[in-house]
Formats: sequence, C-alpha cells, structure tokens
Amino acid sequence: MSGRRADCDVLVVGGGHNGLVCAAYLAGAGLRVRVLERRRVVGGAAVTEEFHPGFRNSLASYTVSLLNPQVIADLRLAQHGLRVVERPYSNFLPLPDGRAFRLGGPDGTAELARWSPRDAARLPEYYAMLDRVVVVLRALMHATPPNVSDRFVLADWLNSLTVAKQLKSLDMRGRRDLLDLFSKSAGELLDDWFECEPLKAALGWDSIVGNFASPYTPGSAYVLLHHVFGEVNGKSGVWGHAIGGMGAISDAIATECRARGVVIDTDAEVAQVLVEDGRAVGVALADGRTLRAGVVASNLNPKLLYTRLVAPEHLDDDTTARIRRYRCGSGTFRMNVALSELPDFRAAPGTVLQPHHQSGILIGDSLGYFERAYFDAKSREHNPGWSRAPVVELVLSSTLDDSLAPPGQHVASLFCQHVNPVIEAADGGWDAHRDTVAQLMIDTVDAQAPNFARSMLGYDALTPLDLERRLGLIGGDIFHGALGPDQLFSARPLLGQGHYRGALYGLYLCGSGSHPGGGVTGLPGRNAAREILRDLRRGPKP
Repeated sequence: MSGRRADCDVLVVGGGHNGLVCAAYLAGAGLRVRVLERRRVVGGAAVTEEFHPGFRNSLASYTVSLLNPQVIADLRLAQHGLRVVERPYSNFLPLPDGRAFRLGGPDGTAELARWSPRDAARLPEYYAMLDRVVVVLRALMHATPPNVSDRFVLADWLNSLTVAKQLKSLDMRGRRDLLDLFSKSAGELLDDWFECEPLKAALGWDSIVGNFASPYTPGSAYVLLHHVFGEVNGKSGVWGHAIGGMGAISDAIATECRARGVVIDTDAEVAQVLVEDGRAVGVALADGRTLRAGVVASNLNPKLLYTRLVAPEHLDDDTTARIRRYRCGSGTFRMNVALSELPDFRAAPGTVLQPHHQSGILIGDSLGYFERAYFDAKSREHNPGWSRAPVVELVLSSTLDDSLAPPGQHVASLFCQHVNPVIEAADGGWDAHRDTVAQLMIDTVDAQAPNFARSMLGYDALTPLDLERRLGLIGGDIFHGALGPDQLFSARPLLGQGHYRGALYGLYLCGSGSHPGGGVTGLPGRNAAREILRDLRRGPKP
C-alpha cells in the first residue's frame, strides 16, 4: 500500500453473517477491523424485520441447521442470547386426496410404515449412508480448498494430499456413495432408495431449495447433501428456529464483534474497491468518503463484487469473461404473511396449535410435482415465468416463538419454488407481476387450508429481483452462486480463487460465494479469516 495512512487493518465489505464472522475472528487476533454495510442493519439475508404492524419475521433466511457449532462456541453466541429450538418433527405434507404425510418425530417409523413398510426399513439405511459421507465432508468444510492455479506449486500438492487423506477414511462403499451424491440427480438417488412419493418429496425438497432446477437435474443430489451438513443443539440433520428470528444470529455475532473492538458502519454503501499497482488498498463509499486498509475482505456475491465494485481495467480478460458466466439465480419467491389464526388444513383440521403447525409444511406431493413446477417456470409457455402449480414450504415461526406476533396471532414464512429468476422487460419485469404471483402462492396454501386467505392481515413479498435489490442476491440466488460441481470447492467462485484470495493482491473473499457455499453456516467467514491471518503472519488462527 502507498504511504497514505490506513484507516484500519481490514475493511470488510458487506455486513452479512459471514462478513461479521470473518471480522470477529480477525479482531480476536488483534487486528483493527471495520465492517461496511449498505443497509441500516447488519445480517444480510439473516435479519428479522417488521413487515406488518406488530408482526416481525426473518426477511429471507428462515430456518436454522447449518450454523457451525465451532462458530457458535468461538463467538460465544449462546452467551449473547442465541437460542435455537427444534421442530417436533421434520415435515408435514397435506396431500391432494385429503390425507397427510408426516416425516420424523417419535412416531415417524410407524407413520412411514403405514405408507410403505419397505421404505420404513430402508430410511435408517439411507440416513446412515448420508452420515458416512457427511462425517468426511463436514471436516472438509473447515478446510481451505487446494489452490488449483495455472502453475504447479508445492502447497497445491500438499493441500490435495490433505483432501485425499480425508476421503481415504471412507471405505469403498462410502466412496461409491460419495460419487453418487456428487454426480447423480436427487431424483435418481431417491427413486433408487424409496417407493413412497410423499417421502421422496419430503427428502427431495432440499435438492431444489434455492436451486432453479429439476430434482432430476444431474448434480442436484449434492444440493440435497449440502442441506444435511448441519445440526441443531448437537443433533445432526435437525432443523430449528432461532428465537427472535434469523436476525438473532446476526445480532449475536455483531455483539461479539463489538466486544472485540470491531467498528460496524451501517448505511455505508461501498461504490468501488480502490486499486493501486494491482493491489486492493481500500474502498470508495457512495457518500464520497474513502477508507484505506491493508486488506479488503468482500462478503458480497463474487459476481456483484467483480462486475460493479472492481473497475474492468483491474481484471484480466479471462476472469472478466468467467465471472460473467458465473451462474447465479434461484427459483425462489419469498413471502412473510401475518395471520389472525393458524391454518386449518383439510388433512389435519383445527386452528388450535398442533405439532404439524410447528413443522416444515410442504405443499408439493412428489418429485414429479417439483419437476413440473420447474419446467413450467422455465418454459414461460403459459405466463412470463412462474409455475402455475408452485412448491411452497410454509413455516409458522410464531408457533415456536411468540415474540414475533401479537398474542393469538401468527406469522407464516412462505418459501416458494419455482419462479424464473428473470422476467423479461417486454413482459413488464418482475415489478409488474409481484402481486399476481403472491396471490398464486396464497391460493396454493389456501387450497390445502381454506381459512388461510381470509385470515391474512397483510404480507410482504420478495421476487428474485427484490432479493437482488434489497440484499445483493444476484438473480435472487440465496447461495451467492449455484451449487453445481463446476462451482464448488477449489472452483468456488473460480479456479485460482477457491482459497479465499481474490483477483487482486490484498482482496479476499469471505462470503457464501466461496467454499463451502451458501446457507447460514459462518464457515466461509471463518475460513477466510484463517487465510488472511496466515498471509499477515498473525495469530491465533481459527
């Protein structure tokens, strides 16, 4: 850096949860760290906001499992008030014929046996298969991927051996399972294991969450696997709810940041990364200020970083071309709904609280239903770009957390697939169709719970374009880039940058667009902090 005085040691661009995690670890090693967040609150997609008078809910992220236990412990999140409660069972599927399918819980095996004795016997084997693979890959989630660059260096080889050592702990059966999970579609995998369609739908939902693809798209089995890495309160593969909403996670991390001396600026939009002699030396803010630091760590989607914040003349042609092709875009339409009462499902009548109200309620009864939803939205044959029969996961957050709604009333999160990430300008763009699609999602739930629409007091709807504008999620992509085999590990976001070091000296990547990818894990931030400290020869390293 030039002789001008640095304002701090590290500038973190973007105050999402990974940026905050990175900042906390760096400050814990004695560095002067400053976080710059465009919005008025930190947390990125993991925030809790009021969307209707008296009703609060998680804005985009809405359920907990992937948050890493080491991050929770290192950053003292429980001491800062974070509390996660579990669902009584995993999923409730109201079916078109009036029956209901329930997955998990103390009576889960007997429930499944009523549908398929064969599947009830095979389900523990399926979970055991996932566990064998996950144990190995979970360790790799903490590791920096080998830097596969354009020239051989010894460090690349040694890191590759580290990866090989982890995989060596799998027996031949486990290696074959791993290959299946990386190469096959979720649909192919699940069809091979099970016969019960609602069971396959409940398990296969994870393969299309935030993924604009059919469950029969090759590689979609990995997206399913990505969602089972996590745990809640020490229980692997369980999903839960953070009391106070997902913003409680970000608030707890921010509290630890401040305790370690991190300066957090909100309403501080970064307009440009400052570059001198091929090195990132600071940032220019939209309000005209400039800040300088020896390290700039970006928590943004890499496509957003390189196409909007780094001037083109500072990137080589290959990086520019490849980042333009970096795949972003999910089929997600996100809603929060304020309700005067709980949904009264045809398949499980009653507005008095029951266990199914506290589970993940999935409307979409088969993998075939999911596939039709995808191709309907992709084809644009019947409308500008949404499924006429969408998949909806409904989570009634207030049944687990009464702080989110007035007494006797409720909050519903709707995570809806599939919609096309882009509506063409000739069709009016997404702004012209937001309310139409929101009404479709409400009608989809109302078909299963006929009091849903009439009990609705208000809602907030986010199209893929809204998610991009409000949260920087390009194409509405909740993962900061598709989780395809060509965008994982050393290739996330590009070969030569998979080790958290960006296209410029002094520029690092600490967001979900780097390994191990999306979800509220904290691991990209933790791993990036370790590499920054290694380069600065500072410790202790996480």
